[in-house]
Amino acid sequence: MLGITFAPMLRALGALALIAASPGVLDAADGNVPGELVDATKFRVCADPDNLPYSNEAGEGFENKIAELLAGELGREITYSWYPSTIGFVRNTLAARICDVVIGTTIVNELMQNTNPYYRSTYALIQRADASHKILSLDDPALKDMRIGGVANTPPITLLATRGLLGNLAPYQLMADTRYDHPAQNMVEDVETGEIDIAVVWGPIGGYFAKQADGAMAVTPLKADDGSPMRLDFRISMGLRRGEPIWKEQLNDLLREQKPAIEAILQDYGVPLLDNQGNPIAAEEQQQGGLVPEPDGYRMADFRAPVPATLSGADVLSTEQLRELVEAEAPLLIDVMPAPRKPKDTDLWIPPTRDNILGSHWLANTGYGELSDEFSDFFKQELAALTANDPGRRLVFYCEADCWMSWNAAKRALALGYEKVAWYPDGTDGWKAAGLPLESAEPAPMPDFLPVTDGSNRTAKRRAFTMLVAD
Repeated sequence: MLGITFAPMLRALGALALIAASPGVLDAADGNVPGELVDATKFRVCADPDNLPYSNEAGEGFENKIAELLAGELGREITYSWYPSTIGFVRNTLAARICDVVIGTTIVNELMQNTNPYYRSTYALIQRADASHKILSLDDPALKDMRIGGVANTPPITLLATRGLLGNLAPYQLMADTRYDHPAQNMVEDVETGEIDIAVVWGPIGGYFAKQADGAMAVTPLKADDGSPMRLDFRISMGLRRGEPIWKEQLNDLLREQKPAIEAILQDYGVPLLDNQGNPIAAEEQQQGGLVPEPDGYRMADFRAPVPATLSGADVLSTEQLRELVEAEAPLLIDVMPAPRKPKDTDLWIPPTRDNILGSHWLANTGYGELSDEFSDFFKQELAALTANDPGRRLVFYCEADCWMSWNAAKRALALGYEKVAWYPDGTDGWKAAGLPLESAEPAPMPDFLPVTDGSNRTAKRRAFTMLVAD
């Protein structure tokens, strides 16, 4: 990720310093950089060769994985221009036109044009999981008796200063050349060994190294109070040269389409994510290593969220396992992604379409936690017809990544007595990321009734439906 090791905000400050040192390096003041990409056949990435968790030459960082995902979607070969994330990074890479995109930067960066933000993260507290007292905020009185690791001049350290805690601070480097220094990694290691009691560090870095630690570590995302003078969370976008509107539009389309797959990569690396309201997304589940418990019944709301790793009574398939199953057995593939229904009394209607796995049957709106009688019958009758009333027929349910509707639908099929039910949690996002074939499809004709039952939670369900379809 571009710039200073610790924080997107500091990367923006570093960019401002670069402007002062090298005026006009990108002609950023007037945006008159001519032309678009130098080589549109390649996905040319500007990156640090040794800056985990963001990137390295071995391709092990989450920005490497995101770059690979987008290059695959574009059908282009990925190439890298390597330069350490210090002063001179943009000048020697993006501005020199030897690469075309910086995978991660803040949305305020004077040296670059920004895409739409594609994730939002925050500073976090890192403690040993077996600590006698878990710190949840910077206002905890127990911090007065702790040795606190942090980086001077970062927002949380300023907040600690206002609480009279600078005397407790164990300082780590602000400016770091990643060829030689890894202060964030050292900070988390010092928590693990007991050299310090707690660390406050930029979440994507702290979350990653906490997952790499030999001992169990707790990661607690921080959120500034509404009245706080310092902001702790930031939106992250991609950086590109000014004067390249077509490239920007293309990247924005990809980021929107691949949002679930990108978030899955980030969560796999322990990145604390915030929603649009600034609230942690599945924070407790991320602290537990992504373990989401199965509910006793069906998932009733918040259908776009991290899902369990299991479904009692069903097989849970990886992309490779599903590919092998499709080749060996030709199972019934059931897509349950929601879709709008044709309005009554109108001929002005274009049926919804989406790309799903080749050979699938799209039973839209059958993955809610509670179905109307009409949609419950629709689900039952469609499965009976597709299986020729054979309860031993292999069924595979899917939707998209982090979509509870496919989990609900698979569980519902088990309740109907089907004996060979499988669930594919990565959905079309995982299938597409693996370069496997999709085809445009329309949903099976649906009943002329709302998919969910009447009741006090209908408004919430319809709102969730609208949001899911919009994504």
